[in-house]
Amino acid sequence: MYLEIKDVRKSYGEGGSYSQVLKGIDLNVEKGEMCVIQGTSGSGKSTLLNLIGGLDAMDSGSVKIDGREIGGLGNKALSEYRRANLGFIFQFYNLIPNLTVKENIRVCEYLGNPPMDINELLNVLGLTEHMNKFPSQLSGGQQQRCAIARALIKNPKLLLCDEPTGALDSKTSRDILILLENVNRKYNTTMLMVTHNNSIKNMMDHIVVMKDGVIRKDYKNDNKIEASMLEDL
Repeated sequence: MYLEIKDVRKSYGEGGSYSQVLKGIDLNVEKGEMCVIQGTSGSGKSTLLNLIGGLDAMDSGSVKIDGREIGGLGNKALSEYRRANLGFIFQFYNLIPNLTVKENIRVCEYLGNPPMDINELLNVLGLTEHMNKFPSQLSGGQQQRCAIARALIKNPKLLLCDEPTGALDSKTSRDILILLENVNRKYNTTMLMVTHNNSIKNMMDHIVVMKDGVIRKDYKNDNKIEASMLEDL
């Protein structure tokens, strides 16, 4: 099993402001799977993604990536873990405004061992003709493509996506999801996606539904469809 999560708990605050966000999460994700985590705001899905990404520390429990326990790692070891394993895609693109598309992507190129071929990546993501433009010259969809390319250039084993289509219109959302589907097929990249959009689950291999800090549903999708066939995005 590539990702193994056992009895993970996380809380914030003290006294009257104490809140238990995760209340004993168990989850296994296989290598190469596209897994979606759904749930309303406050269900704990983004917190879980942050724990897997080493961006926050769990109170207790275990998170293993490819057999390696990440709980309790120091800052240096966590940085190495993120460098060696992870790519992040967020709802907001966080591109560097005074760098071109190609330069924004190359910011993370040195982290890969080996990195993906940047020209191939530009071509796969439809960015070749935009590679010398600055973020302010791009549409929202083009900026998200650039953010995806930046996450992928280091050739991550696990891609963590937090509402990657949340700021996009329906057509652009579909285009981005088709791109992620193609990346998964081409590179066998394991993907974990947090989303409010109920339609996205239909293209996923593995569906997880969270509510009030626990997993309510966890099942494989036997009726998976192509991203191009998704409705109500």
